[in-house]
Amino acid sequence: MSVRVCVSGATGWTGRAVAAAVIEAPDLELVSAVSRSAAGSDLGAAWGQDTIGVPVHGRLAEALDDVDVVVDYTSHETIRAHTIQAIEHGVHVVVGSSGLSARDLEEIDEVARMARVGVFAGGNFSLGATVLTQAALLAAQYLRTWEIVDYASQNKPDAPSGTARELAERLAEHGPPTVDRPVADTGGHVEARGATVAGTQVHSLRLPSYELATEVIFGGADERLVIRHESGHSAEKFVAGTLHAIRSVPGVIGVVRGLDPDALAQQA
Repeated sequence: MSVRVCVSGATGWTGRAVAAAVIEAPDLELVSAVSRSAAGSDLGAAWGQDTIGVPVHGRLAEALDDVDVVVDYTSHETIRAHTIQAIEHGVHVVVGSSGLSARDLEEIDEVARMARVGVFAGGNFSLGATVLTQAALLAAQYLRTWEIVDYASQNKPDAPSGTARELAERLAEHGPPTVDRPVADTGGHVEARGATVAGTQVHSLRLPSYELATEVIFGGADERLVIRHESGHSAEKFVAGTLHAIRSVPGVIGVVRGLDPDALAQQA
């Protein structure tokens, strides 16, 4: 039996790639889409193609009937409200947008468990970002000092990126990094030390010519380890992981953070 899917943000950069992949997948069915700019149209027509029989709604609440899983690739401004709305409708959620804090996810987990539905929040659904997180978690067991640098174009509306935030919060599982001088004791401009996210200093660069990249730097006695993930121009890198999350989320209750790299590798 097919998993019935709604893609919110289906005319956006990543949402369109994911929606197209759902249509092609034999075990998935795209039954609705959400896009304020294309509301009332057929999704194929909104893409400038032939009609495909998928209605586009202007609001998520209008698109949830007969849906098993909502995939949300909208914005950091709407993701929390959309997730709660879908849960309250009894629909599982794959969170593709950034902007959810650890506290947000804790609150969403409580709501999801009460509703007996699942939420998959990966932070970044690419294979490379998944491996970055797993490698960083391994390194944090041995190198106890680290910081994160987050790169993006000057037009990215939020900071830090979802990948950097997720990485910092996952690293917190190993406790905060050790420091010789507390950030609060920094002379001059303390804000130059970056934002403290779950105990980790995160520095967000927003400049022209940058694509998305996340770098975690570990420091030891007379040595450094740098683990870096870079994204290209297309959204294809997010597709395999998102499809894996769509297929997996109906089988869980509550919030699941991160992807299983072994399972994701089988999808790539």
